[in-house]
Amino acid sequence: MSGMRSYGDPCGVARGLDVIGERWALLVVRDLLLGPKRFNDLLAGLPAVSPNVLSQRLRELTEDGVVRRRDLGPPTRVRLYELTEWGRALEPLLLQLGRWGSQAPPPLEGTLGTDSLLLSIKAAFDPARAAELRGVYEFRIDADTYLAEVADDSVQIRRDTASGQPDATLSTDLDTLRAVCDHQITLAAAVKSGALRLNGDPSARRRLTDLLLAPFEPAPQR
Repeated sequence: MSGMRSYGDPCGVARGLDVIGERWALLVVRDLLLGPKRFNDLLAGLPAVSPNVLSQRLRELTEDGVVRRRDLGPPTRVRLYELTEWGRALEPLLLQLGRWGSQAPPPLEGTLGTDSLLLSIKAAFDPARAAELRGVYEFRIDADTYLAEVADDSVQIRRDTASGQPDATLSTDLDTLRAVCDHQITLAAAVKSGALRLNGDPSARRRLTDLLLAPFEPAPQR
């Protein structure tokens, strides 16, 4: 453990919290679940964190073996942060925490980022629907592209592009995507306005939108 504070408890829960219990640590892990990011990308996804605190968390998580740095050589000369295999093992915990936390009252301020929206798909995915939702889908959101693959009984989502032709593609900006998911506008209205585009055959487009909107369907009234 790189930090100065420890619970001093040999229990696995306490030892885990010694590593990821500091403020912002789990949110850094959350924002790396879909793939590597640059420092500035992490900073943009965590607007309430200061650069100094983010640097400190990345340093601690790197020293503890949860995150690793990867430097891309010329001509890009970019430093990326990505999860180690041990860090990726936190995904089921984070998805379950997201399911649990979604039952708490939402904050008065703040909006979901792209990664959080797409991770909601993974958290809400029903394996029983895998056969009907099977396919390869691209989400082009602002300047980023994400690939969602539904196969067997799971959905895998990562920052990437399809190696071949995806079954369907959704292109939009984050504000429009949030508005659709928050039911401020309908998907049909967003398509009609040109703010959102769907490509692919009708069946594949329907599967893509079902996959996207499933976590955001209104809960049934009791």
